[in-house]
Amino acid sequence: MIKDYSKNYNDLTRLMGELGTKIPETMKAFNELHKASIAEGTLTTKTKELIALGIAITVRCDGCIAFHVNDALKSGASSEEILETIGVAILMGGGPAVVYGSEAMEALSQFIVLEN
Repeated sequence: MIKDYSKNYNDLTRLMGELGTKIPETMKAFNELHKASIAEGTLTTKTKELIALGIAITVRCDGCIAFHVNDALKSGASSEEILETIGVAILMGGGPAVVYGSEAMEALSQFIVLEN
């Protein structure tokens, strides 16, 4: 089954905004943690997004894959860098990472089409 990663991204963004109205302190803290963790530092934002994508694949999180493929592209990652990240995730996650790595490849294809 092919998922619509752009729709997933948009739906989750909306739902997380709604969650923020119900548990504002938690979501504010999470958003601040995200901002601080992904900010430029010794590692670039692009590198951090690729790391997050590799983790998303190995923990099998569809929504995380949608977010981090999208955000990796927005931070300047190339398709080749994302594909290599999928390869490292497969090394660390085995068979299940092959499945979710394939999903990440599909997300990459979908987001690239939207950018063109």
